[in-house]
Amino acid sequence: MEKSLFLNKHNLQPFLSGIAADYAVYVPVRKGKHRFFKKYTGTTDEVVIGEVRPFEPLKAFFSRAKEIVAKGFEDTIPHATDKPFAIVGVKACDLKGFKVQDFVFKDQGFKDPFYIKNREENLIIGADCTCAIDTCYCLALGVKPYPQEDFDINLSQIEEGFVVKVGSSKGEAVVKKNASLFEEASEGQLMEKENQRARVHLEVEENIKKNNVPSQELFGGIIERNYKSEIWADEAKTCVECGACNTICPTCHCFLLFDQRDEKQMARFRIWDSCMIKEFARVAGGANPRPKLWMRLRNRFEKKFDFFPKVSNVYACTGCGRCITACPAKIDIRKVLRRLVNNA
Repeated sequence: MEKSLFLNKHNLQPFLSGIAADYAVYVPVRKGKHRFFKKYTGTTDEVVIGEVRPFEPLKAFFSRAKEIVAKGFEDTIPHATDKPFAIVGVKACDLKGFKVQDFVFKDQGFKDPFYIKNREENLIIGADCTCAIDTCYCLALGVKPYPQEDFDINLSQIEEGFVVKVGSSKGEAVVKKNASLFEEASEGQLMEKENQRARVHLEVEENIKKNNVPSQELFGGIIERNYKSEIWADEAKTCVECGACNTICPTCHCFLLFDQRDEKQMARFRIWDSCMIKEFARVAGGANPRPKLWMRLRNRFEKKFDFFPKVSNVYACTGCGRCITACPAKIDIRKVLRRLVNNA
């Protein structure tokens, strides 16, 4: 069994500062009830490694909301020359998003050079959740409230610091470079970590029970059997077509290409797109296969709970609950799933 390390909480700042020599470090911070990623500036006063996921999704570091993908008629790919990122405090629900993002941008016939470069160069430092909020339902999607894979280093926060697990050769190199900051974790520290994981696990289970969220084992065929159901039109009544559910989701990945010219050059941009927007599926001749809003809502669920399970054996939902919080119409994905399961 691979030994675990311990990082004293007083060594967190020198650890992050050491990483900052090679990476642009982003850390989770909290102001009031809100948590978000912020560039590390040398202080850990606002940093919250544990707690729950920040509001913005991890995908923003790997597939930018807006980026230049071509300039003029140059053959070279316009990669940024900035330092790679080190994203600290990444939660398991965001890490599951890689299973979908990798499938789309890295593992199939077409390989996106921008995404692959970011995946290869950026450093992921995961962290256990140390609490749950009312929109967390990760366990219903088979995701634990602590990272198990796809991280370079993971930090499990306990009272005196962090139990550290190395998950890749990249992470091992970072730990070795800062070896003086670590010591071997004690049995008591490991037990404290496991006890905390069990407590948060129970909190999420209570959330799921309170909201009657169905488990993914019940999702098979629910879209096909409800394809013509009135559920879609009923749930879409309050939708304002803002696309927030798509942009905030760690697995949504659709994008739009457009050309823009300024005084100096022509450039091609890529921006995030939303399948909930009416113009998303419109073709050049003006026809639209999904002219009604309820059709677009159905398409969103079909992609997550029918298409991806068939093509990549994974549900494209992580149980992070961001879309519930972001939706101004209060459309609750847990409620929709419950109705689909009960009506199947």
